Formats: sequence, structure tokens, C-alpha cells
Amino acid sequence: MPVIRASDPDFRVCRIDLDTLIEIQLHAEEHGWATRWTSVDALRSQVKEGNIFLQSMMREERGGAVHAYRCLLLFSAREEGHAGGVATVDVDPARYTTLERIDRDPDVREALARMFALAAGGISMLSKK
Repeated sequence: MPVIRASDPDFRVCRIDLDTLIEIQLHAEEHGWATRWTSVDALRSQVKEGNIFLQSMMREERGGAVHAYRCLLLFSAREEGHAGGVATVDVDPARYTTLERIDRDPDVREALARMFALAAGGISMLSKK
């Protein structure tokens, strides 16, 4: 799977809601894609309603065409004691192109890509010394 860089034309950061994420999950379930939650109920138990942010990370290609986009999700967690979570999900290319982009400005794109990299690497609240 080729990695998508912030300078690639199919890189994007999108804002989605829980209903959209559930639709993406159902499509992934229907197609037997591995990068998804085990069920909609499992997704609902972990992801809180509100803004969810999605960033393209990799593209799965078959026969010269994109079969799916592997994306990072940044979301508020439902579980007490957890502020948020980062997970991956595969998104159908047709669906991917319909998602609301928030990264059209190059400086914003770079900042959002950096935020996702920090979140995926693990962020902890630190006490100042």
C-alpha cells in the first residue's frame, strides 16, 4: 500500500459525523474489509457523537486503480477517562471524494498532517517543569 503524503493530490483531511462513520463502517463490513470495527455496536461503544476527523494515510491499489483509502480517524471517546482516540478505517474511493474537506489551504494541510502524526504517535498531557 503506497503511503499518501500531504503533497499528494489525493491527500485530504475531512470532518465527518458519526452517521457518516457508521455508513463507512457498514460498507467495510459488506465488503469484508479488515480495517474497520468489528460491528456498528462496537464503533458506537467507542466513538462519541460530534466532529470526527479523517485523514488519508495509504491507498490500496489493484489493477492500477485505487480500491480503498486507509484513513486515520481522530475522535472523542465515549469511555470515561479517555479524551479521544485514533483508529484506522478503510474508505471506498467513491465515498472518499464526497467527504467535506477542511485542508484546502497548504499551510492548514501541513498543520493538520502534523497533528495527526502526533496523535497517531501518542500524545500525553504533560505537567510543565
